[in-house]
Amino acid sequence: MAPVLKIAIGSLVIGAAVFGLKLLAWALTGSVALLSDALESVVNLAAALAALIAIQVARQPADDNHPFGHHKAEYFSAVLEGVLIVIAAFVILNEAWGALFTPRAMQAPLLGLLINGGASVINAIWAAVLLRQGARLRSPALVADGKHLWADVVTSAGVAVGVGLALVTGWWVLDPIMAALVAVNILWSGQKLIRASLSSLMDEAIPESELQDIRDIISAQAQGAAQAHDLRTRHAGRATFVEFHLVVPGQMSVFDAHEICDRIEAAIKAAISDARITIHVEPEHKSKSDGIMVLG
Repeated sequence: MAPVLKIAIGSLVIGAAVFGLKLLAWALTGSVALLSDALESVVNLAAALAALIAIQVARQPADDNHPFGHHKAEYFSAVLEGVLIVIAAFVILNEAWGALFTPRAMQAPLLGLLINGGASVINAIWAAVLLRQGARLRSPALVADGKHLWADVVTSAGVAVGVGLALVTGWWVLDPIMAALVAVNILWSGQKLIRASLSSLMDEAIPESELQDIRDIISAQAQGAAQAHDLRTRHAGRATFVEFHLVVPGQMSVFDAHEICDRIEAAIKAAISDARITIHVEPEHKSKSDGIMVLG
């Protein structure tokens, strides 16, 4: 089984365990803030399932209907996760609004906080794994899941502080107030996730630093050609699509031009995993003033 699928399945198992712990913490205390934390874990569980499905779809090879592959399926998972986060935020706000006018003392708050804290530690460890492995495997779904889990850890810390203050002061109204703050926080993280995923679905170019690396590789590896121009890039899941025009002398043979293209492609693929490269070879009169100059 591919590593990315193993990690996605691990997210499902851990998500279920964390949700069970947070649900127990809420059941023991009756805290609206802890309920809000548990509701966010429901989103984590649903998002982990969506990520697993999306990763499986994204790994399918190109076919007649999808000649460029299925890589963007992972971005749909990230968008869905953002939408679920937003829905959870409004559910929490509704619960907090009702409890704000009828605050009540919590039962077994210390035990509830300990259980919830244990769940948060598990989330923190797994979030670090997802962010590290998601970046290594170039998986938007795993990275999105990791970012959301880390936001959940921050949220849980805030919930613990709020519930602790309510316990110490006896101001039980702090419980629904903290729940409302949790909702606002995850609403913010949800909209950021949706915006980032939609940018990728719109074929946003790769970061300028990576783009410059590609320019440098082309310049260094295209000896024999005149220049390259019209460089275009985009991300799609783990794949990075690179396209540009390579200008060669008019008398150059097809074999020699192909050798230059092979050299450039090999260098780019060595620097960027899962790069998909398209090079259009053109004669000298197609040169442009803003093209990439060839070293040597």
